[in-house]
Amino acid sequence: MKVLIVESEGDLGRTWQAHLEKQGAEVFLAMSEDRAVMHLEQHDFNAVVLDLLLEQGNALALADFIAYRQPKAQVMFVTNSTYFADGSIFQHASNARGFLSSGSRPEDIAAMVVHYAGGSERGNGRGGSGGDGPAH
Repeated sequence: MKVLIVESEGDLGRTWQAHLEKQGAEVFLAMSEDRAVMHLEQHDFNAVVLDLLLEQGNALALADFIAYRQPKAQVMFVTNSTYFADGSIFQHASNARGFLSSGSRPEDIAAMVVHYAGGSERGNGRGGSGGDGPAH
């Protein structure tokens, strides 16, 4: 299972990365929309953990790009804001599968990703941190 994390706060993204790697995922970390697009053009992902409030870029535009470029990728939105707390994110992003607080326990976020993307046919299913998968 390949997972892309798009999170502006590097330490938080690396924490999620570590928990997903414990679940056997190959994880890539991008701290901006541009870096995420680069990864999306080079790799097929089963899931994307996407911070709704990116410091550099637009998460909803990125979700649209993911829907077009990788329609099978499952997107889990995370945020530290109450915006979209009414669940309307699912109306704005057709590929949204989850919406969690960025303060959620990392193991809960990892469990959601594995639940929605773990059974996908994409990737080799063996996981591991891979050659070019470290945080960027």
